Amino acid sequence: TTVAAAKCCCGRRKSRPLCLLCASREGVEIYTVDLYLKVRLACAGGMSQREAAKHFNVSRDTVRKMLSYSEPPGYRRTAAVRRPKLEAFVPIIDAWLDGDRQVPRKQRHTAKRVFDRLREEHGFTGGYTIIKDYIRQREQRSREMFVPLAHAPGHAQADFGEAMVEIGGVVQKAHFFVLDLPHSDACYVRAYPAAVAEAWMDGHVHAFAFFGAVPLSIVYDNDRCLVSKILPDGTRQRARLFSGFLSHYLIRDRYGRPGRGNDKGSVEGLVGYARRNFMVPIPRFATWEAFNLWLEEQCRKRQNDRLRGESETIGERLKRDLAAMQELPAAPFEACDQTSGQVSSQALVRYRTNDYSVPVRFGHQEVWIRGYVGEVVIGCRGEVIARHVRSYEREDVIFDPIHYLPLIEQKINALDQAAPLQGWHLPEAFATLRRLMEARMGKHGRREYVQVLRLLESFTLADLHAAVKQALDIGAIGFDAVKHLLLCRVERRPPRLDMAIYPYLPRARVETTSARSYMQLLSGDAKDAA
Repeated sequence: TTVAAAKCCCGRRKSRPLCLLCASREGVEIYTVDLYLKVRLACAGGMSQREAAKHFNVSRDTVRKMLSYSEPPGYRRTAAVRRPKLEAFVPIIDAWLDGDRQVPRKQRHTAKRVFDRLREEHGFTGGYTIIKDYIRQREQRSREMFVPLAHAPGHAQADFGEAMVEIGGVVQKAHFFVLDLPHSDACYVRAYPAAVAEAWMDGHVHAFAFFGAVPLSIVYDNDRCLVSKILPDGTRQRARLFSGFLSHYLIRDRYGRPGRGNDKGSVEGLVGYARRNFMVPIPRFATWEAFNLWLEEQCRKRQNDRLRGESETIGERLKRDLAAMQELPAAPFEACDQTSGQVSSQALVRYRTNDYSVPVRFGHQEVWIRGYVGEVVIGCRGEVIARHVRSYEREDVIFDPIHYLPLIEQKINALDQAAPLQGWHLPEAFATLRRLMEARMGKHGRREYVQVLRLLESFTLADLHAAVKQALDIGAIGFDAVKHLLLCRVERRPPRLDMAIYPYLPRARVETTSARSYMQLLSGDAKDAA
């Protein structure tokens, strides 16, 4: 829509058209397509331009313009905008903005800062608007353009995203792995407490099992869990665990440019899709495994969708992807970090800033460590000596109380102050057993109580708890009795506990009463009171 040239209240020059708001305020008539039609029909019917101008109350120049165009042509600039006050300062502005590429984004020049520096340092007398317009146009010219890509079947892209979740009643940040097949747009999503190297590998293993095949190639970013160094020639020096993973599945790895997410734009889009559709509202699950099972189900449901511009569903196109992909190897890759360590004098082994306990008999020995996503396995030579749930805190100490019981049995005075036993919640029957043992046997009873706890080295807590309750019921307060009852329970045979010879049972002595003894209760004082 064009309007008559005039001075616009929004600051435009007279040579520019009025904005619609200013035209309505000034009472300037707006020339619409309908007016163009009426003027052109009238002139085509024999009306002269002079008559048309008088009839429609427009100038003859406007009539000639309406006869030249079938609709309002809008404003057309015939020459580039000149900014005489700015032209001498353009090289200075360009130098400042080019230098900003080497500094953090939040410390780069704004249009206001450029304007202030030009006035203070170079005597600029122009206005702020021309500075702002120039910087905006410069940024538009420098924006990157992209080539639409076509994706062949059988190839994939992988990335990690972040979202808040509630697991076991604790709100925390989840790092979710996404594997995308760009040809079909099929995806796999799995969540982890942290985006460590083991999570990268574990996510791939579960994704391959989900699809039942292995992609020919995968595009990655330059995550430090995968790429330890980018060499001057552009090649990547892979991390050790990642190299073993690629060798196991025979995958060709490809990488995007550093800081260029558009090189793997398909999976970048799916990260946002998974966050918006799978994690809004905040997911609430009891365990990570339950959350991941739910995510797998959402990925399966998505295969029934038909995306914009596609005539087939994701599942129908997925068939071409699977046909082009490789078969799974005979065994999956073991997604764990392997390292070694030494047991300290407190029977602790350090892994990733956290300390994990081992049995005290392995003190001061060399051990091997395998860090999985959900657990830490510690072994000595060919024997696995400890398993712990993995902690992603920093400087945390994870105890297994059973590891310290042999040492506490020797140093029995440390029983109540032993840190590994703090917070160890046993059934109430164990506290009752300890109280009776200490009351009847003193310090030796305390040691026998620790021997009872050491039965957990070979038996389950449920079986031991049942044996302790049975011992309390029959009054057999001692380690030997509890062990005998436990073995009988496990072997499914009746107990043969001789209560007459058991050494730690209290011996009750009951005398025969007589009528004479009963009558002695009636003393002389009692008769006087009567």
